[in-house]
Amino acid sequence: MRIKDILSTESMIMDLKATNKEDAIKEMADLEVKTGIVNNEDEFIKSIWARENESTTGIGGGIAMPHARNKYINKARVLFAKSKKGIDYNSLDGQPVHLFFMITAPAGADNTHLQALAKLSGLLINPDLVEALKKAEKPEEVIDLFEKAEAKKDAEDKAAAEKKKAEAAKSADANKPLIVGVTACINGIAHTYMAQEALIKAGKKRGIEVRIETNGSEGVKDQLTPDEIKRAKGVIIASDKKVDMLRFDGKKLVNRPVVDGINKPDELIDDIMNGKAEVYHASAADKSEAKSEKSSGGVWSSIYRNLMNGVSHMLPFVIGGGILMAISFIVENYAGGAKSPAFIFLNSAGNLAFAFMVPILSAYIAESIGDLPALMPGLVGGYMAAIVNGTNGLQVNVQAHATSPAGFLGGIAAGFIAGYLIVGLKKLFAKLPKSVEGMKPMLLYPILGLLFIALIIYYIINPIFSSINFAITHFLNGMGTGNLVVLTAILAGMMAIDMGGPFNKAAYVFASGAFANDPKSATAAVMMAAVMVGGMVPPFATAIGTAFFKNKFTAGERRAGISNWILGFSFITEGAIPFAASDPGHVIPSCVIGSAVGGLLVGLWHIQVPAPHGGLWVSPLANHILLYFLATIIGSITAGLILGFWKKPVKDDEPIEEDK
Repeated sequence: MRIKDILSTESMIMDLKATNKEDAIKEMADLEVKTGIVNNEDEFIKSIWARENESTTGIGGGIAMPHARNKYINKARVLFAKSKKGIDYNSLDGQPVHLFFMITAPAGADNTHLQALAKLSGLLINPDLVEALKKAEKPEEVIDLFEKAEAKKDAEDKAAAEKKKAEAAKSADANKPLIVGVTACINGIAHTYMAQEALIKAGKKRGIEVRIETNGSEGVKDQLTPDEIKRAKGVIIASDKKVDMLRFDGKKLVNRPVVDGINKPDELIDDIMNGKAEVYHASAADKSEAKSEKSSGGVWSSIYRNLMNGVSHMLPFVIGGGILMAISFIVENYAGGAKSPAFIFLNSAGNLAFAFMVPILSAYIAESIGDLPALMPGLVGGYMAAIVNGTNGLQVNVQAHATSPAGFLGGIAAGFIAGYLIVGLKKLFAKLPKSVEGMKPMLLYPILGLLFIALIIYYIINPIFSSINFAITHFLNGMGTGNLVVLTAILAGMMAIDMGGPFNKAAYVFASGAFANDPKSATAAVMMAAVMVGGMVPPFATAIGTAFFKNKFTAGERRAGISNWILGFSFITEGAIPFAASDPGHVIPSCVIGSAVGGLLVGLWHIQVPAPHGGLWVSPLANHILLYFLATIIGSITAGLILGFWKKPVKDDEPIEEDK
């Protein structure tokens, strides 16, 4: 689709009468309704102002690009308006706006319309075109200017593509400066592509190759390759929304709003080239998780990634709710009983957070599989799995035939079923006419997704998983000391196998799931204590090793070992990952043994910690505080000594202060 297809002489105001921002938007919206582009003026204006309140669309240089994409718009169109005197539009540069481009796109706009809008946005970076538009007197002149600019841009793009193809045929020049980046705005219609164009042009002026990935309304385009990221001198993120950052670990990176990509491309590039940009470091947990996904391909990788998306969103509810509930139990026992206002408040707050735990888990598993349309069916499916005849004060009879909630396991099943259900519906409706494209996300997916997930949960998942959940809970609560010791040793040992990877998370999810099903269960509290001890041992063990066996570690490792005292105390297992990565053959077995010893002691001494996170910081919640510390200390010393005696000395020429 060409730009002329979204421009029209009937959608042009060559002399705006408005003198302020409010009147300008109203005057343009009036014309949109008059020409049949908009079907509800009030709601349309609200959506324009909602975008303006996020950040002004007055991008500077005398240009404003108010835009919206919703069900109140009938047709993709760009309304052009010109103010000879200029209007105060709260622009980023503080200057009056003379040229307005009101971009509208219906909720079901196809990619061809969005591509045309993106091209128009890119053309407005050209100052010659902007000046010519300011001088235009007739609508036909405006269209003619854009057609000529588009033809010129197409020719340039074609030449650039051929040049790139020719360069790709040759061996890549590793010394040629390359900067990569991502541009994205909330709506993904205009600013995304303008920032891309501005950064590429600024790079050309400096003789620097700039490759920009866009995350717009039609998805990710020009996706960066691992080789390009590896070769790049730095990374520019010009975005108003979340982008995939893990791939940029270790690169110099500038992170700014998308408007800076439009207005300050030279500054962003200079920050990279002059060494002002800081090196971006992904979290250790993200690194470990990514490594585990990469190493295990196929179906398991997909299942793990989807499950972890749900778990990561669920954890704040588990941690926040669990710790408040644990504090409420202390209040109940030692400060006023079950009728005290403090207990009622804390316990209610904790319970409310827990009530969301399984629905959130299920919702984000589904969202990971089927994208946004799967979120609602996943949420409802998880909600149905979590309640029984009005549990949590909800008068909903969805499990009249179940004796206990399907719970954590049922929520996981509901999430996967809801996600793949939406994937199936997408394939089923893939060949519907484009004229009804907007019906799918607004009507078909919500109604059919909810109907099918409700039927599946009610008749299949709840009867099956409520029985399984009841059996597991009954088995755990009936465990004798011997079996419990074996279980806690295994769970704690798993925490040290990959220190944040699949084994670690499996152990934590198992324990936290049991705890979530019954927060007052003594066995669940013991398992929580075991996984926390198991997770604290690796960072403590490496800290002990670097402190007492200095000749076995490099200077860099000895410095990292100091911070692991705090990380261990806080139940942050990932602090030991750098040590495990450099010497897995010695570090991992030592830590697994030490963690298992700590977990064994937890089960043997029946140590209970009714909180799902916090390490030694939540020791006041333990039933045996000193024994909780002792199990952690013994496990850590065991691992530290094994590591220290087993590991071979290293040669390290870099001294640190205490060695001098």
